[in-house]
Amino acid sequence: MNRISRMYGVTALVAVLFAGGTATAAHARPAAEQRLDGSIVVAGQTCTWTNAATSANPPAALTVDRSTINAPGGNLACTGGITASLNNNPAFTFDDTAGTARTDAIDITGRQSFISCRYKATNIAWNREGTTRKYVNQAFTATKTSGSFLCPGSVTTPAGGASMLFR
Repeated sequence: MNRISRMYGVTALVAVLFAGGTATAAHARPAAEQRLDGSIVVAGQTCTWTNAATSANPPAALTVDRSTINAPGGNLACTGGITASLNNNPAFTFDDTAGTARTDAIDITGRQSFISCRYKATNIAWNREGTTRKYVNQAFTATKTSGSFLCPGSVTTPAGGASMLFR
């Protein structure tokens, strides 16, 4: 994969970094842990983390603590020489009756070699899978807020391109 193709992979990755792991039924656990696990594959690269702290359990409104995702406090790791970091503490609201969630904003920086790209997406909508606490995104576009001229001005994540699992 050439450098420009990998860079587009990096920018797509940072736009949809927050993703979920395996589905677990909400009733399968005795009590929610106020944690969020994630994983996503974009352009052949994978980013994952586990045990991100949330301020509450769904369906209550909550925020995700970026310090529990980003290193050194978190374990966010990506393949393909990509590093990423979350620049904000995303806030989520839930509508359990409709089986949906919304995120106020996700602001992410991705780096590969000497290239850095920062993107922000706002008002992201998510659909819950059945009775689980796994949510899958509706299509959204993240806009570049800073970075190299090699970074595209925006990237679009198709529906289902990202997911998250609250536990």
